[in-house]
Amino acid sequence: MAIRRIEVREKVMAKNDEIAADVRRRLDASGVPCFNLVSSPGSGKTALLERTLQQLGDELNIAVVTGDVQTENDAERLAVHTDRLVQAVVTNGACHMDARQILVALEQISLEDTDLLIIENVGNLVCPASWDLGETAKIVIFSVTEGEDKPLKYPRMFERSTWAVLSKTDLLPHLPFDPDKALAFAHEVNPELEFFFTSALTGDGMDEWCDFLRQRARAGSGTAV
Repeated sequence: MAIRRIEVREKVMAKNDEIAADVRRRLDASGVPCFNLVSSPGSGKTALLERTLQQLGDELNIAVVTGDVQTENDAERLAVHTDRLVQAVVTNGACHMDARQILVALEQISLEDTDLLIIENVGNLVCPASWDLGETAKIVIFSVTEGEDKPLKYPRMFERSTWAVLSKTDLLPHLPFDPDKALAFAHEVNPELEFFFTSALTGDGMDEWCDFLRQRARAGSGTAV
C-alpha cells in the first residue's frame, strides 16, 4: 500500500500562489506595477514611503497597503501624506502578509486610476521571502544600523529581491558600517541586485529613488528584470 503525506504548509502555499497569480493578472491587465517592500523591523520602510509620498504624491497616483503584526500605526503615518485610501493589514501575530490579503485590498483600489501599488510588508526578513503577493518585484531594504552581513544572514530574501535600498545613510559618519562590504555581501548572494542609497531624513538619494518609481510607473506592469 502506497502512502503519500501532504503537509498543511504545502496546501497553504499552493493556494497562496494561485491567489497571487490572480492578483498579478489583475495588475497586469491594468498596467499597474506593484512593489513589495520587505525588511527587518526598524529599517526605515515607513519613513522611506513617507518621503516618497511627499515627493511623488502630486505626480503619481500611488496606492499603499501596509502590513503590521498588531497596530495601524504605519498606515496612520502614511495617510497624512496622501489623499488616497491607505489600507492597513493587521496580521494579528502572523509574520508575513499573504496574497489573499492583497486580493481583498484590490477591491478598494480603482486600478484604472492607479499608477503604482506599493506594499509595505511586515518587518521580517524570513517569512515574507517565501510568500508571493502577486507583486512585480520585491525590494529589500536594510539600514546602515543593521550590519554589513545582513544579506548573508538572510540570503533567501536578497536572492528573491530585484532591487535593494540601503537606508539611513545620514548615519554613516557615526557608525562603523562599510557600504562597499555590504554591497559585496549582497552581490555574493544575488549578483544582479541593484542598489539605491537613501536617507529619508535628509533626502539624500531620494531623487534617484523617485526617478526609478516614475520610470516603472510609466512603463506599466510586467515581470521585473
